[in-house]
Amino acid sequence: MEHSLLVWLLPTLALVAGVAIGFLVARLVPSAAPSSTQRQLDDIQERFDSYQNEVVTHFNSTATLVKKLTQSYQEVQEHLAEGANRLALDDLTRQRLLAALHADAAQSPRERLTPPRSQEPPRDYAPKAPNAPGMLDEHYGLKK
Repeated sequence: MEHSLLVWLLPTLALVAGVAIGFLVARLVPSAAPSSTQRQLDDIQERFDSYQNEVVTHFNSTATLVKKLTQSYQEVQEHLAEGANRLALDDLTRQRLLAALHADAAQSPRERLTPPRSQEPPRDYAPKAPNAPGMLDEHYGLKK
């Protein structure tokens, strides 16, 4: 009996000692892994914030450039209209130049695609008349 008690007592004591040592080690050195993870998380957050700032800056500068482009386009239109008024030899030529200038400006933004007339999806076969032979018929396309 003493021998069986020793067989169970030694592993139990080793287990308790291992748990106690593991608990002490975990209490003394807990900051190694979490600080590394926290540092990585902070770095990723900083990079994300920087990226968001770059995106906002990019779109702000794009909006500014588009605004400048629109102003330049309007200035070119005005310059062409003034040139047509000053340089056209007669009234008919002046009217034609101004009409062409304003027609280009009026038509470009208004051109839109029209939706399809029917909602039927495209077919992957050739349509045929009710009593006509289909494409897979052996007499299809042959003249009689």
